[in-house]
Amino acid sequence: MPTGSARGYKASSGQGRQRLLPKQGSMSKGGMLGKNQIVLCQNNIRSQAHMNRVVTHELIHAFDHCRAHVDWFTNVRHLACSEVRAANLSGDCSLVNEIFRLHFGLKQHHQTCVRDRAILSILAVRNISKEVAEKAVDDVFESCFNDHEPFGRIPHNKTYAKYAYRDFQNRDRYYSNI
Repeated sequence: MPTGSARGYKASSGQGRQRLLPKQGSMSKGGMLGKNQIVLCQNNIRSQAHMNRVVTHELIHAFDHCRAHVDWFTNVRHLACSEVRAANLSGDCSLVNEIFRLHFGLKQHHQTCVRDRAILSILAVRNISKEVAEKAVDDVFESCFNDHEPFGRIPHNKTYAKYAYRDFQNRDRYYSNI
């Protein structure tokens, strides 16, 4: 049930819902708070598109938590893998976002952005050195970058997101006659 609004976004409270709160501690835009809750920091969400990216990023972490039983607090490689996947699949590294950040590049630009964003996310939530974060990301990067579940592909834009949804709808179609 909506309890209020912040800059045009409806805030919800309760188990299993998203909540908009002022920035807390080291959390810059969003995070998982306990079980079945995603928290968004209202003073850092700039637009609906930005909120969509943050929610998608956090939902990928929630998906990983359910699917892979991630050990968030003691295994930095688990955290690194989820951060790689979230940066890759949420739109954090879209061309438009990178242009706004004044990051330009053509050769393997998306991979470089995903790696850098994953490292920054780890450093924001863990008290470890940059070298340890870089090693953890590098160790898991190839397999986690290529894991596109639950989308099946990287949804770079709305068109790719529609293709991913179409793929999801047709996922069992080719196996129904076996």
